[in-house]
Amino acid sequence: MHTAKIKSVTALKKYQQELKEVENSIKIKVAMATCSNAAGAIELMDFLKEVLTKRGINAMLSKTGCMGYCYAEPTIEVTLPDHEPVVFGHVDIARADLIIEQYMKKGEPVEGVIPVNYKTVEEPFNQ
Repeated sequence: MHTAKIKSVTALKKYQQELKEVENSIKIKVAMATCSNAAGAIELMDFLKEVLTKRGINAMLSKTGCMGYCYAEPTIEVTLPDHEPVVFGHVDIARADLIIEQYMKKGEPVEGVIPVNYKTVEEPFNQ
């Protein structure tokens, strides 16, 4: 993402295009707390880093802390453009592959959705 000062109209237009690409991308957050990592989140993150681009998925992949679903780790939050976030639990490599092919590419439901008790990771309901 852009961090330098914008000094021209061309640079501004380039920055606007970058923002549009971010807005139109799939957002994927991988819980990377201690329990997540113990359950396989590190391998999951490595898998996602490797395959998303290879499969033509326009996605922003990021780490997040505990989402409060220790019983269901590893967990990921996937937000398709113009959709609410969906949290998937017990995500191993095989389930991640299914989520990519069925949910991210086709928008079809995949089993393993955890009922969400927050709007987004950054915006809890109780605030």
